[in-house]
Amino acid sequence: MKVNAFYALFGLAALAVWLKPDHADAPAARPAPALAAAPGQVAVAQANEVPDGQASLPRASDGHFYADVTVDGASAHMLVDTGATTIALTAEDAEAAGLSWQPEDVKPVAKGANGEVDGVRLKLDRVQLGDIELHDVDAVVVPKGLGISLLGQSFLGRIGRVEIGDGKMVLGA
Repeated sequence: MKVNAFYALFGLAALAVWLKPDHADAPAARPAPALAAAPGQVAVAQANEVPDGQASLPRASDGHFYADVTVDGASAHMLVDTGATTIALTAEDAEAAGLSWQPEDVKPVAKGANGEVDGVRLKLDRVQLGDIELHDVDAVVVPKGLGISLLGQSFLGRIGRVEIGDGKMVLGA
């Protein structure tokens, strides 16, 4: 993964990941950011595909990067969160993708400053961003409290490159 020094330092500081792995010795998790901006508040563009199968995302006016992703055939607007261990879907995005769960499936999947985060762990058959397509991707559904779905390391860590610079994020090989 290629990043400039600032983002390398930022990445080290982000070791307090949003979702803990299933290991008991996992680092402390951090809560999901409350970023449910009203429609039209944040200017967001779709990924610009570049010739060799990469995607380029512009930095939004709020300083974050957003991606329009296809999850199991359904569109989902996601915050790119390099500090999230996995993809985290809102209940609405999960339902649009045809994912279902029972209330008894919901259990603690993370621990943040505000307490435990409840969700359901699962695998997504297909996740696509531009020309980048992955299969069998780890994810969680967070039925309550997540304002926007998060595109985390279960996707980002498998695509080979995440580079930030000049007001854009370049993803891909």
